[in-house]
Amino acid sequence: MDFNVAPIQGVIREFLAVILAGFGDDLVPLTSDVGDEPCPKALLPISNKPMIDYALTWVEQSGIQDVLLICPPSHRPSISHYIHSESSASSSSLNIDIQTFDDSQELSVGTCSILRHFSGRIQEDFVLLPCDFVPPPSLPLSKLLNKFRTETTSDGAIVTTCWSEAPRPETSAAPDDWGPHSPSTPIVWDDSTGTLLYIDTLDSADRNAEDLELRMSLLSRYPQVKLSSKLQDSHVYVCKREVLDALQRKTRIDSLREDFLPWLCKVHYQTTKHWKYGCESNVERPETSSFRVGIIIHRAKDGYGLRVNNLLAYSEANRHFTNDTCYTLPADPQKRALIDANASISPDSTIGDFTKVAERTTIKKSVIGKHCVIGKMVRISGCVLLDHCVILDGAKLEGSMLGRNTTVGGKAELVRCVTQGGYEVKEKEKFQNEKLDISDWGAETEDQNGDDEDRSVRTD
Repeated sequence: MDFNVAPIQGVIREFLAVILAGFGDDLVPLTSDVGDEPCPKALLPISNKPMIDYALTWVEQSGIQDVLLICPPSHRPSISHYIHSESSASSSSLNIDIQTFDDSQELSVGTCSILRHFSGRIQEDFVLLPCDFVPPPSLPLSKLLNKFRTETTSDGAIVTTCWSEAPRPETSAAPDDWGPHSPSTPIVWDDSTGTLLYIDTLDSADRNAEDLELRMSLLSRYPQVKLSSKLQDSHVYVCKREVLDALQRKTRIDSLREDFLPWLCKVHYQTTKHWKYGCESNVERPETSSFRVGIIIHRAKDGYGLRVNNLLAYSEANRHFTNDTCYTLPADPQKRALIDANASISPDSTIGDFTKVAERTTIKKSVIGKHCVIGKMVRISGCVLLDHCVILDGAKLEGSMLGRNTTVGGKAELVRCVTQGGYEVKEKEKFQNEKLDISDWGAETEDQNGDDEDRSVRTD
């Protein structure tokens, strides 16, 4: 043994990033399965870039190197294939552990249940975030981490949260079932200390829809609080490892935002709860821990950021990036050669690689995916087309979103429609404000075949 060689010291990991990638029920039919092939929400592209890349890049830029990515079992092969491909933004530096949670779309479970299940894999402080969060460029994750580092050291704060003003939506005539415009939650916080004090929950709204119920103990401790009903929870939380210990004891708590965080706010300012929780936690001196929930507020004027968790948000996110884009065509001249010189493409549109656009076609304010085929004299305005879509001559698309492998027949018209991947719109068909999925299309085809058989029998 060489005593002159210093032993290698183990590197202690400061943070683990935990990313939740669910089914994306509110993005159906874009996330509906195409035959036996799933369409993971995490890989749904925003401006031709899988949404998971926005979260992974944000994590990577903060200096965190290890990620626990949790997804449904059926999505794991597709996500794993992408993560380990050369096209993935995270393939170079992040260590990504992909795990599955045996969940179902019919009986979904809350975030707390998932964290309990994977608590054995989380041995340090952690950052919890959804795969659908598109962070503002002006809000680095390191800002949240630094606030967390300072406050956990100074007064025992246990969680740091991030809330943001919703970006102002553009005027849209989108159907109601695309989802609400940026839902917000009333909260109360102390601005001087950056402390979250109250979150209005569904139970609170059921008890008293008109007023907020604030205790005098809160107001006496924080006499100059602020209230807002225009902020959104980003669902990004920097947490002490002790959060998992608390969740193991509070087994009835299922939702982190609806149940656990509101309870934690009360533990902070209610003396009785504070001491009771400290004793339950086997903390010898509970007064040394504040159990405080920190808050960072991001204003809309400081940059665009939102959760892309329904169809309307998905449409708005793609629209934002078309407004902000600095290019319209593929950079590679060989790929750009597939676009006819007589096609008209506005500067606020994006065209994916290997997409063919024929002559006299007009594309405005739209995102067109990779390997698409756009025929002659097609009109596309304010649309999102995923990869491998085929639009035949003379078709007109307005304000619509097409799942991958969608085919639109010649001279067909779609206005504010969403299609499931693989859907076929027949020649000259017209739809407005519709969600078009293959089950409806298949049933319609079967009915038509049946009618044809009946007519043939009667004719005979």
